[in-house]
Amino acid sequence: MRIIAGTYRSRTLAAPPGMSTRPTSDRLRETLFNVLAPRIEGVAFLDLYAGSGAVGLEALSRGAAHVTFVEPAPAALKVLDSNLARLEISGGVSIHKKSVGAFLRSAPKPERHEVLFLDPPYEAAEEYAITLSLLGGTAKGILAENAVVIAEHRRKFALSERYGSLKRTRVLEQGDAALSFYAIDAPAGPLQ
Repeated sequence: MRIIAGTYRSRTLAAPPGMSTRPTSDRLRETLFNVLAPRIEGVAFLDLYAGSGAVGLEALSRGAAHVTFVEPAPAALKVLDSNLARLEISGGVSIHKKSVGAFLRSAPKPERHEVLFLDPPYEAAEEYAITLSLLGGTAKGILAENAVVIAEHRRKFALSERYGSLKRTRVLEQGDAALSFYAIDAPAGPLQ
C-alpha cells in the first residue's frame, strides 16, 4: 500500500494484520481522488472507520488542510500512529479513538467537514445505515454546506438512495468494490 500522489507520493504505508481491517486498494483510492481532485485542496476531511489511515493520509498528501480520523480498534490505531510517524506528520490531524456512532453523537458541532469518507467492515452491513442515517439526520451539523459523503462498500451491496437529508448523487464501481457519493439534498421550497 502506498500514497498515490501529492506531497507523500510513493511513500509506503503499513496495514493492520489479518482481515478485520480491509484497506482501500491503491486503485480505488486513485479513482476516488481523481473524482475529488477539484475540491480537496484546503478542506477539512473526515475519515470514518479509518483503519490504517490510508484514505485520510492520501487526502493530506493531496492538500487537505486537516484530517480527522475516527477508529476504535487498537490494532488499527497502532498502525495509523505508525503511518503518521513514517510520513513524519505531526500537524493537521486529529484522532478520535472511539466508535463512529459515539463520535457522531458527540462531535463538536462547530467542526464542519467538506469531505467525509466512510468504509466500515464489509461484514458490518448495519454500520452503513446507522452512520449514513446519523450524517443525514442528527449529526448533519458536522457537514459543511456543500459537503460530499462517500461510502465504500461491496459492489453487490446496494445502499439506499437516501438517508435523511443525504441523497445519493453517483455510484462508481471498480472490481468488487463501489463508491457511493452523497450530498445534502436541498429541501423543497414553497414554490417548488
